[in-house]
Amino acid sequence: VVERMLEIAKVGPQDYLIDLGSGDGRIVVTAAKKLGARGFGVDLNPVRIKESVENAAKAGVSDRVAFQQRDLFQTDLSDATVITMYLLPRVNLDLRPKLLELKPGTRLVSHDFSMDDWKPDAYVDMAVKEKYGSAPGNSSIYFWIVPARVAGAWQWQLTVGGRPQAYELMIDQKFQTISGTVRVGGRSVKLENAKLSGDQISFSFSADFSGSPLKHEFSGRVAGNGIDGTVSLAGSRTQGQLEWNATRSVKAGQPAGAALVASVR
Repeated sequence: VVERMLEIAKVGPQDYLIDLGSGDGRIVVTAAKKLGARGFGVDLNPVRIKESVENAAKAGVSDRVAFQQRDLFQTDLSDATVITMYLLPRVNLDLRPKLLELKPGTRLVSHDFSMDDWKPDAYVDMAVKEKYGSAPGNSSIYFWIVPARVAGAWQWQLTVGGRPQAYELMIDQKFQTISGTVRVGGRSVKLENAKLSGDQISFSFSADFSGSPLKHEFSGRVAGNGIDGTVSLAGSRTQGQLEWNATRSVKAGQPAGAALVASVR
């Protein structure tokens, strides 16, 4: 199960993994020994922390990992690229707001317990021969990527057919699920194939230009109140790829960060 968790999260030498409720340290030690990652584990039980330190020394990874007896809610998670958990459902839900504040793209893996209505980006159910002591059972592995906050209004311009065109996009968001509409040329159309994975966003739509449909396919990276990327245009009169730079709209009197609160919950 530990190896499958690390595989789903694509842990590698570039990663810093934090294990919440780290027990005997097996996840952190395995990530360091087999995958070259750095790691940190926290647990309330001092006996487990002692075991973790000993296990790290036996595995020869003491220089890459550390363990501390600490309340996980008081642990700074901001430097983690991967967070692993084997916590009770109530603890997962209490922790969820803090996890959603992490850098977009941070990977989360939970053994056995979900995040309620925050649906996983990936899920695996696997048989375990010794799940309960010597008794077999099944383990569930849940995987999420912390999404950027994109809900709200966005604006940009493109030069289409030699003329500047203004676009206004409105996005609705629930965790990593997004939908919305874009207004261009005086008409509103729905987004198609809208996807958000960490700070990577993509969507498409078709809009009429001079009586002819023009397919737009956008992809980009979200950074705060901006999105930078490219758009591919395909129509009977227009073909090509352009740079795309969108800016979050801020209403008069509204603080610059207020739009970020939106509906990620």
